Amino acid sequence: MGGAIGVYRWELRKLVSQKRTYLGLAAATLVPLIFTIALTLQKGQPNDVAFGRYVRESGLAIPLVLLLFGSIWLFPLITALVAGDIIASEHHNGTLKTILTRSLDRGQIFAGKVMTAFTYAFIALLVMGTTAVVAGTIKSGFNPLVTLSGTKVSATKALGLVAASFAVYLLPLFAIACFGLFLSALTRNSAAAVVGTLMFALLMQLVGILPGLGGLQPYLLTTQFQAWQGFLRIPADWTPVIRAVWLSAAYGIPPLFAAYLIFLRGDVAGE
Repeated sequence: MGGAIGVYRWELRKLVSQKRTYLGLAAATLVPLIFTIALTLQKGQPNDVAFGRYVRESGLAIPLVLLLFGSIWLFPLITALVAGDIIASEHHNGTLKTILTRSLDRGQIFAGKVMTAFTYAFIALLVMGTTAVVAGTIKSGFNPLVTLSGTKVSATKALGLVAASFAVYLLPLFAIACFGLFLSALTRNSAAAVVGTLMFALLMQLVGILPGLGGLQPYLLTTQFQAWQGFLRIPADWTPVIRAVWLSAAYGIPPLFAAYLIFLRGDVAGE
């Protein structure tokens, strides 16, 4: 485990020096700022989405609206930027053999890379949530929020519900990261893995809107990005949350295990 932690720290230091790291974090920061500025400059609000009608009444509605918009392409793309590159880059740069000379086995290296990809997804979501809460509070105030059940909750409780919603949102995001890691190991090409991961997420959304396939929608990975709405009901509806837990695992574990096997065989380095 100590070896994996060492790789994890090393990978984090690498991320700090790479432009793609800041590209994703910049997007996570700018999107809520642009959304809030647009609300300030224009009249009306996005009434066709959950909590859209309340963005001018409570700043805590803004991060929830952005969760809905972010699941379409923003966070799958941000997650893929690192998950799709973190293994393929070793093949491209020919650096895996160098890492192995540090008395580390492939399992430890892989574990460190997985933790790094997950950490980046977590930080990006945290940055977006924090920015949205702060910008939303400045724009609309730290006010009580009306839940999906029509019940108004205090601002403090609403903030806790927002935090819980973001935590549940991480589950399908981690599954997306697992798929990105798999493509990174399989294709040995960062660009192909990043684009392929984003296309996978978009394909899931397309399947959900095709006629005659409505019965599949509750079991699609992209649908789990809406599971957090169960927390915004009084009483809380745990059904979508529990479904998100096991479905995210079902979607994420197989490609992660496949990526591990590919990495273990040494295919990534072309040996």
